[in-house]
Amino acid sequence: MSFTYDEVGATRRAGHCPPGFRPLHVRTRIGEGEAVFRRAAEAVRTWEMHRALGVGVTAGAERAEEGVEVTITLGGVIKAPCKVVWTVDEPRRAGWAYGTLPGHPECGEEAFVVERTGDGTVWLTVNAFSRPARWYARAGGAAARGLQHAYARRCGKVLRDLCER
Repeated sequence: MSFTYDEVGATRRAGHCPPGFRPLHVRTRIGEGEAVFRRAAEAVRTWEMHRALGVGVTAGAERAEEGVEVTITLGGVIKAPCKVVWTVDEPRRAGWAYGTLPGHPECGEEAFVVERTGDGTVWLTVNAFSRPARWYARAGGAAARGLQHAYARRCGKVLRDLCER
């Protein structure tokens, strides 16, 4: 399947939002230290964070790798097909981004990156750009946008909780 937007991979560039899309940027402190970074990175790369959010995840691989197709199911009803467009696996940064495929209620890209800064603090950054693609996403207006922000904030809380266990 082909992506539903042109600027595939654009979430690699921090702060970049293609024209006609709405940006989303949420950064959450997860904890401190190498062990927290490794645990958070693993939870993000293996879909564990997403599953802990309570969403359905059907993926073509156990880990997020470029080209892997994944469908997120919300509330058992809304299916959101995506494909991983890039990954990063560095000593202080790990994560990936997926882009929307036909049938997704939105059109755009979303990235989930765990980073360990110089002082040892571990952060999750959810960076995205989107616009409605389905009638119900358009009808949702500001409420749908609010749900996207709430989802990104919840990713951080859930990941922090996973790392505290």
